[in-house]
Amino acid sequence: MGIFEPYRAIGYITSGVPFSVQRLGTETFVTVTVGKAFQIYNCSNLKLMLIGPQLPKKIRALASYRDFTFAAYGTDIAVFKRAHQVANWSGHSAKVNFLLLFGDHILSVDADGNVFIWSFKGIEDNPAPIEHIKLDANFTPTCIMHPDTYLNKVLIGSQEGSLQLWNISAKKKLYEFKGWNSSICSCVSSPALDVTAVGCSDGTIHVHNIRYDKEVVTFKHSARGTVTALSFSTDGQPLLASGGSSGVISIWNLEKKRLQSVIREAHESSIISLHFFANEPVLMSSSADNSIKMWIFDTSDGDPRLLRFRSGHSAPPLCIRFYANGRHILSAGQDRAFRLFSVIQDQQSRELSQGHISKRAKKLRMKEEELKLKPVIAFDCAEIRERDWCNVVTCHMDTEQAYVWRLQNFVIGEHILRPCPENPTPVKACAISACGNFAVLGTAGGWIERFNLQSGISRGSYVDTPKGSAHDGEVVGVACDSTNTLMISAGYHGDIKVWDFKGCYVKSSWEIGCTVVKIVYNRLNGLLATVTDDLVIRLYDVVALRMVRKFEGHTDRITDLCFSEDGKWLLSSSMDGSLRIWDVVLARQIDAIHVDVSITALSLSPNMDVLATTHVDQKGVYLWVNRSIFSGASNVDSFASGKEVVNVRLPSISSMNGSQTEDSDEPVTDNSVSKDASVSPTFIKQIPELVTLSLLPKSQWQGLINLDIIKVRNKPIEPPKKPEKAPFFLPSVPSLSGEILFTPSEANGDVKGNGVEMNDRKLDMAPSPFLQLLQSSTEIKNFSAFTDYIKGLSPSALDMELRMLQIIDDENLEDLDGKPEMISIELLLDYFVCEISYKNNFEFIQAVIRLFLKIHGETIRRHPKLQGKAKKLLEIQSDVWQKIDTMFQRTRCLVTFLSNSQF
Repeated sequence: MGIFEPYRAIGYITSGVPFSVQRLGTETFVTVTVGKAFQIYNCSNLKLMLIGPQLPKKIRALASYRDFTFAAYGTDIAVFKRAHQVANWSGHSAKVNFLLLFGDHILSVDADGNVFIWSFKGIEDNPAPIEHIKLDANFTPTCIMHPDTYLNKVLIGSQEGSLQLWNISAKKKLYEFKGWNSSICSCVSSPALDVTAVGCSDGTIHVHNIRYDKEVVTFKHSARGTVTALSFSTDGQPLLASGGSSGVISIWNLEKKRLQSVIREAHESSIISLHFFANEPVLMSSSADNSIKMWIFDTSDGDPRLLRFRSGHSAPPLCIRFYANGRHILSAGQDRAFRLFSVIQDQQSRELSQGHISKRAKKLRMKEEELKLKPVIAFDCAEIRERDWCNVVTCHMDTEQAYVWRLQNFVIGEHILRPCPENPTPVKACAISACGNFAVLGTAGGWIERFNLQSGISRGSYVDTPKGSAHDGEVVGVACDSTNTLMISAGYHGDIKVWDFKGCYVKSSWEIGCTVVKIVYNRLNGLLATVTDDLVIRLYDVVALRMVRKFEGHTDRITDLCFSEDGKWLLSSSMDGSLRIWDVVLARQIDAIHVDVSITALSLSPNMDVLATTHVDQKGVYLWVNRSIFSGASNVDSFASGKEVVNVRLPSISSMNGSQTEDSDEPVTDNSVSKDASVSPTFIKQIPELVTLSLLPKSQWQGLINLDIIKVRNKPIEPPKKPEKAPFFLPSVPSLSGEILFTPSEANGDVKGNGVEMNDRKLDMAPSPFLQLLQSSTEIKNFSAFTDYIKGLSPSALDMELRMLQIIDDENLEDLDGKPEMISIELLLDYFVCEISYKNNFEFIQAVIRLFLKIHGETIRRHPKLQGKAKKLLEIQSDVWQKIDTMFQRTRCLVTFLSNSQF
């Protein structure tokens, strides 16, 4: 497959499919779709609870019931119990557009007007639909709902503008409503009996009594487009919420029959779903802009306010960069948003604040989008001064100034950097010095200026004296070295210049000979990578002033490139759909992959373990994991494909399954096993030199050696007292005197009545699960199951299992070889040798070994065969502990040095 394999995608919240809300106990959950997968959020805090597996095609409809989730994709319906698929329903010949939960059944409607009824009780036994209804030929369904208290009946809206009431049990059309000469886009049942609300494409909302076919009230907001979603309030307030294709939510008062409030710019795209929570003044909305929002009606004037929300990019991101040692990703998109994504915990992702945009928009009566900064085209960051002042600088499209951001507070900074105020031109390039004190900006007019990030004051301009500016044309890129000695800049016309950072004068320059598109500088090795319009990547040594490497292979425009942290790899992406990895030292391509959607930006984490990419028309950030790090292979070539380009699918939303293309049903094969046959399969699952802990609570292994002392300490002071009265459940028989007599055979536990004495009975006891697992694990040479078993035992149970193997009468050494206890002790010693060498569950195994030697130490001392195994265990234990102690010693020295330092 290659060095990088698909891992997962982040930044996706929801897509353009209506969500499904359900209540389990005291919690409410919402299920949303994200392309080919679904996600479940807890509505109390919008925390992501579950991600479903990837389906072959995009999900078109959702329904949920308790632990079951029903997802329609293509012509099929997948049934999941939590995250595991339990059934796949096939029966439709056209794409399924709608799903409706109907008691113990699911109704599915396809584009051809076929309605199938499925039963999900006994899903494995009922793979076929139980009923089928064919709608009229001139009736194109657009929505379906169940009117409350209408037994076995559903109401179906059409694109032609009519509604039909069907009895699904009798498969009979009961009534057809003529409609309002406009396509019906949504319909919902109200808390009042027989009343429904119908939304039309002409912007009208009809509150209709379906029992008498009479209009109750009509609302109209044609200026806000199609009515795409409706919901009634059930907390006692007579409110109806409607969402339109323009992203506006309108709140209508049903008693006063007028508009009560409007949430302008609730979303940046069409409203997909609205839902009032039962008996709560809370409204949830979702939109195609990749966001979910919750609004609460608790203000004095009755207007809703934003309670909580989850959102991602509403337009594809343009630039990304790893931050905080690879834990976060900074992303700038075409939606004018600057976001911080967490790679570890999705709940920590957020958008950086651009000030009080909402308040300013209301005051000026403008759209929030008009007040936001234009899309970011380039940015740079430095972590060293995060706690002191702004540490991020951004360049924006067609903007003559650059902005600074303070990531510690996730807000825009107070300073605005304006280079060359006499002749302002858009800022095109930016860079922050290694010390984090200065920002260097390059403009479209060829001007380069340095600013102090703490004060925002200009600290000098880089001017080539004969020209009066740094470059003749646009400045494509700027970079600073690690010691603030050199500053490198590139002009659009192919001129590269090296400047003295403090003196602001040119030290050297050279011409490439063609147009420069992008530059990237690596501070560790001092190499400058340039991308030109001839699709060639050239590497220059800025000190020696000569070209040292030249890489060719891309067949279309190169979109981005980046160095690895150690400077040995150079990664480049192109519009030809390829991602290529170049070895700078060996001067050759070591790996290449091809994806269906071209990469627009990429960034490699400082640890080189995760690669992040963005793609054309994709709103998320895709993560790829470095297989050469998470394996035991010492040679990267065992994973690399060389000059061969390997086709790879994009990462999926869920990391449980591999991604699948929309046109293919084939699962992604796992080629993660190394080609290097010398690598042990055991070590492929573990990082070399890694010591793993058991993650068990300390109480489960710290007290193993002192169980005897703990039992003595916890021993009762006095024996339990006999109860004054016997328990009521003891069997008794009545007597003539009225006193209660207990049956002696049962009260005294006498078992002689069955004809067999207990003392004379001989029991043939089978081996315990402890010994069975130990023997089977030794045979297959895999002790993972045995380790999991003993980790699940309580300390007392584990102590008992080890003491059951104790040899009490060991006077004759010749007779010990055949005893089962002796064989079990040998197997345990082999187990300890294996686990110590693999360094798994380190602290737990150490505690078990200590308890084992305490119990069986004398037996091992007296038996020569066991002494040999014990010596082997001692050698491995000493070797492993010496390595671990060295690691600890380094940490101890560092902590001691820092604790004694005075800053």
